[in-house]
Order: sequence, then C-alpha cells, then structure tokens
Amino acid sequence: MAFPASAVRLTGETRAYESRAANGNTATRNSCPLCHSLVLGGAIGKDGTYNIYAGSLDDPSLFQPTIAVFTRGRPEWAVIPSSLKVLDIGK
Repeated sequence: MAFPASAVRLTGETRAYESRAANGNTATRNSCPLCHSLVLGGAIGKDGTYNIYAGSLDDPSLFQPTIAVFTRGRPEWAVIPSSLKVLDIGK
C-alpha cells in the first residue's frame, strides 16, 4: 500500500536495510527490530512515498487492493482476481 510520506505517522523504531530492487536501484526496507517482520518500504525521512506491507496491518482484511503490480514471473498458483487492474512490471 503506497502513501505519501506526509500521510504516514511512524511510532517506535525500525531496522532499515538496503537491497537491490528489480529495476537495479537500491530499495530500503524497514522491519520490526523485535520480530524482524517487514513493516515499511522507503527511506524514512528521505523518500516522499512509503509502501506499507498489508500483512503488517493489525487487520489485513481491511485492505482492499485495486492494482496488482510485480506480476510478471509469478507462479501459476498466484491467481490475480479479475477485479484488479494489472500493471505488468517486474522481472
């Protein structure tokens, strides 16, 4: 879920690490320092947009996706609902 950084309020600490993104750029991911679950994508205090991982929500059923991204190369069992717009990006 992507949000403008100005719309996100962070409390607590995260553990940031960088890795190579599919497009060759550097991706910053932030995890919980206690359980190491991914929470947020983006360089805190630097990026204008943050990606919040839906699986980190207290109630993930509240998230209703409208777009499927990074769909290229997905396994056959990863079925995309017909109601989603598909952006065929990624590997």
